[in-house]
Amino acid sequence: MRRREFITVLGGTVIAWPLAARAQQAMPVIGFLSARSMKEADSVQLTVSFRRGLHEAGFIEGQNIAIEYRWADGQYERLPTLAADLVRREVAVIAAISGTPSALAAKAATTTIPIVFANGGDPVTSGLVASIARPDGNVTGITFTSSALAAKRVELIRELVPSAALIGLLVNPDNPIAVPETREVERAARALGLQVLVVNAGTERDIDMAYAALVGRRADAIVIGSDPAVTSRHDQLVALAERHAIPAIYTIRESVVIGGLVSYETSPADAYRQAGSYVGRVLKGAKPADLPVQFPTKFKVVLNLKTAKTLGLTVPASILLLADEVIE
Repeated sequence: MRRREFITVLGGTVIAWPLAARAQQAMPVIGFLSARSMKEADSVQLTVSFRRGLHEAGFIEGQNIAIEYRWADGQYERLPTLAADLVRREVAVIAAISGTPSALAAKAATTTIPIVFANGGDPVTSGLVASIARPDGNVTGITFTSSALAAKRVELIRELVPSAALIGLLVNPDNPIAVPETREVERAARALGLQVLVVNAGTERDIDMAYAALVGRRADAIVIGSDPAVTSRHDQLVALAERHAIPAIYTIRESVVIGGLVSYETSPADAYRQAGSYVGRVLKGAKPADLPVQFPTKFKVVLNLKTAKTLGLTVPASILLLADEVIE
C-alpha cells in the first residue's frame, strides 16, 4: 500500500482511503439556500459573484470548501423544507440568498448554525436581526434596501411619463418586502399627486392577470416590485409591457437589456460577492452577531432609449445625465 493512503482497520479488514477523499470529508460545507431557479441566467451570474467573494476570503469550492445548493424555483413554500434539510446535514454556515423568505426560512430552521443573507428587505423590521450594527443571534448579511429604492423608482417613471396620473405597483404578497415597498411607493406617489393601484403577483399566471387588471384600469405606468420570484421573469414582464405599450420601471438591468424601459437598482452581483466574503469570515471564526449588516454603495440607472422612442416618450436631459448606461 502506498504511503499516500490513509489506512484503518475495522473488524480485521484493512480499508484504504485516498488522501483526496479524506480532504473532501474534512472540508467545511456551506449550505446555499435560494428562492430562485438555478436555470435562470442571472442566478448563474449571481452564484459566480458569491463564489468570487468566497475566493477573496481564501475559500475555493472543491478545494477547501464544499457547497450544498438548494433552489426553491420561485416556490416559497418549499424553503422551510430545504432549510431543514441543510440543518440536518449539519452545514457549517447557511447562505440564505435571494430574498427575505429564504433568510426567514433559514432562521426558523436553526438558532445555532450561522446564517448570512443577501436580500432586498429591511432586516430589522422583518425580524432577521435585532439591529444593523449589532445583529445579535446567528444571523447577519447584506441588504439591497430595495424597498427604500422604490420611492426613487416612482420619481424616475414620473419624469419619463410626466402626464401619468395612475401608476401600477406589482408586488408578491408572499414576500414580506411587499409591505414596506408598497408603503414607500404610495408615499412617493402622494407627494407627486399620483394614484397607485397595487396588484399582487407571484406566479406566471398571476403576472398575466395583474397586467390585465392594470390595462383594464388604464394605468399610465408600472413599477415592478423587487421580489425575486417576479423579477426573474424578465421575458414575461417585458413582453407584457411591450404588448400593452405601458412604460415600466424594473429593479434589475437584465430587464432593460431585453427591451424594458428603465431600471434603478443597487448591484446584486456586488451584494452576492459581499455575502460570499461574509461567509468566508464566518468560516474563519467570526460570529454573525459581531458582523454588522452591510449596505450597498453602488446605485445604477439603466435606460433603453429605443424602447422610450417606441413608447413615444421624450427623455428629459436630467434622466440622460443620470443614467449610468443607455441602451440604443
